[in-house]
Amino acid sequence: MSVRFPLSRMLADIGTLIECESPSADPIAVARSADVVAGLGTRLLGAAPERLGPTHLRWQFGGPSQVLLLGHHDTVWPLGSLVTRPYSVEDGVLRGPGCFDMKAGLVLALCAVAALPDRAGVTVLVTGDEEIGSPTSRELIESTAHGCAAALVFEGAAGGGALKTERKGTSNYVVRATGRAAHAGLEPERGVNASIELAHQLLAVSALGDPVLGTTVTPTVLSAGTSTNTVPAAGQFAVDVRAREVAEQHRVDRELRALRPVLPGSRLIVSGGPNRPPLNAGASADLYARTLRLAADLGLDPPGCAAVGGGSDGNFTAGLGVPTLDGLGAVGGGAHADDEHVLVAQLPDRAALVAALIENLLGSDIDPHG
Repeated sequence: MSVRFPLSRMLADIGTLIECESPSADPIAVARSADVVAGLGTRLLGAAPERLGPTHLRWQFGGPSQVLLLGHHDTVWPLGSLVTRPYSVEDGVLRGPGCFDMKAGLVLALCAVAALPDRAGVTVLVTGDEEIGSPTSRELIESTAHGCAAALVFEGAAGGGALKTERKGTSNYVVRATGRAAHAGLEPERGVNASIELAHQLLAVSALGDPVLGTTVTPTVLSAGTSTNTVPAAGQFAVDVRAREVAEQHRVDRELRALRPVLPGSRLIVSGGPNRPPLNAGASADLYARTLRLAADLGLDPPGCAAVGGGSDGNFTAGLGVPTLDGLGAVGGGAHADDEHVLVAQLPDRAALVAALIENLLGSDIDPHG
């Protein structure tokens, strides 16, 4: 299938989504964004979505689902970001908060489905909490993906338009320390300093990574104490874990839970755990090979492939054993950063490639379990 996608219409639709700000932590804003996505999808697909809670949307076309298109409309950008980062298209570059991650990807997905001569077997799922770990959508994603032959994820592409064929699994923890408060000038010796306890634990936690296996264990947000003249009685820090293998996620989990206090009188509590399983190369190999063949058929440059550290909802589908290909969204860069952008000229070709891939999968006798 070869389809021409009108660039001006695509740009207008991307602009509409960007100009409805949708920070994950603001449920009212995300619900408002879901209304906008629903309206856009209804126009393009000729059907209204199911509204699954205030922020999640699903379109299902005919019979058992074979191909799942997966995306999210929430962003990391707070309300008001449009004031300093307005939607714009200049010199072939589209900008605006959330443009690359991943509102342009949503338009690509919807346009590709709209172009299909037969949509039977296609499901489009758009969620509203991916940027905060998908706490309310994970079960929905997994139940929707169950039995599908393929999951296509519309996160932004890797560098140069590469598809994301591997993603590390993610785990998130909070390490809390409690001690005993005392006056820092009069009798500090009577206190148990939670900040010092956390310092010991920070060093221990940061040593749990394994560079050879690609496992990173990174202490991040840190807080302790209540005033400058009080021995801190409590504090905590967050831990971000990324691993290529489930076994490594489990190892780090065991070692974090085995942490013990260093200072007499202090206590530790470790909470959290694995959030997303890894997306291994085997989950995407066949889909990536198909995409290369289709790119050649369409006369397009073959997209590269990349292994990345960031997680996505594609980790959930891959964890179920569903073949999963990620990074099918916009070509650009700067996710979560001031230079977030999309390369405009790439949009029509990307949409054409995705449409061809969906049609190819619908016409294939493929085993969802490999």
